[in-house]
Amino acid sequence: MTNPSVAWAAHASTALFVLLWGSGAIFTKWGLEHAPAFAFLLLRFSLALLCLALIGIYRRRWLPQPGSRIYVVATGLLMVGAYSICYFLAMAQGITPGVLATVLGIQPILTLMLLERRFAPARMAGLCVALLGLVLVVYQSVVLVRFSLAGVGFALGALGCMTVGAIMQKRIRQAPAEVLPLQYLASLVLCLPFAAVQPVAFAPAWEFLIPLLWLALVISVVAQLLLYRLIQAGNLVNVTSLFYLVPAVTALMDYLFLGNALPMLSLAGMALILLGLALVFRQPVATSQR
Repeated sequence: MTNPSVAWAAHASTALFVLLWGSGAIFTKWGLEHAPAFAFLLLRFSLALLCLALIGIYRRRWLPQPGSRIYVVATGLLMVGAYSICYFLAMAQGITPGVLATVLGIQPILTLMLLERRFAPARMAGLCVALLGLVLVVYQSVVLVRFSLAGVGFALGALGCMTVGAIMQKRIRQAPAEVLPLQYLASLVLCLPFAAVQPVAFAPAWEFLIPLLWLALVISVVAQLLLYRLIQAGNLVNVTSLFYLVPAVTALMDYLFLGNALPMLSLAGMALILLGLALVFRQPVATSQR
């Protein structure tokens, strides 16, 4: 039997991750109103790397094991660096966060098809129901967007980077705190060539510094460490399906903290997301995997 304290700790870490990750969109929108995307991204990665390095110094270990570092770097370049660049460039090309959330919502379905040879049809049905709920939550953002070919390409690039990166990260058995510093260093280096051709000037006002600190320390360090622990301990399809909850949590925070209306369509979408995830988590995980 599962120890109740262990089960509660797992549920608490999952809930904390969803809440923190859901706040990211609000702080990103706030920060990008006061600084260009790549200035924001470079400073975010730099501060996260500094924080993780300090944690590593305290733990007296902040690098992955020798022999695994190339794999760790490749994983970080996909899951952190290339994903973030594609995400920001997609938004720069007019793709809204709602459309990006919908595109990225395909990730659990892709992961299921790639990893589980024999899966219960109800698991796929649950993912599709949750995806439909996600579309309803972000419906207004989806219907108002004007698609561009480049924007769609970057959105699909973000989907591919996150999907492959998560699968690769699942195979890393080392502590997340020993993996992330090198991954953020590699991602920071990846961003430098883009910074040479993108505006990076910014004003150090509190309207910029508060979202920067939140995203760099809370999202890029605390939430990312939680995500890696969830990936390491749980089924990857189940973990990635938690991202369906993120736009719903963001919409609730938008209503509670900013006073923006919460349409009935969004409430219906949230209900479908919860129903879909209930179907996913109730079904047994396929033991035969690729």
